[in-house]
Amino acid sequence: MDMGLVWIAVASVLGASFAVGFGGLGPALAEGQAVRQTLASMAQQPDEASSLRSTLFVSLAMLESTAIYALLVGMILIFSNPFWNYGVAQLAK
Repeated sequence: MDMGLVWIAVASVLGASFAVGFGGLGPALAEGQAVRQTLASMAQQPDEASSLRSTLFVSLAMLESTAIYALLVGMILIFSNPFWNYGVAQLAK
């Protein structure tokens, strides 16, 4: 096996790992902060709990989409890497 293909595979796996790892860390911290602030607001203003809850769910969905995009980038790097096809074509020459 050509060492160029090995390096492409290693870079793809490392890139996917960093994308999913760091891409999941930010939304997780932000979601925790949003829930903490919402619960504190609900404790101070119990009459507004339903409004705060619905706003929380919408904001959590938007925050979670960032992690899903990071997962998508990781899956593209592993399963549909355009550099892999280039490396195989160079090996075939």
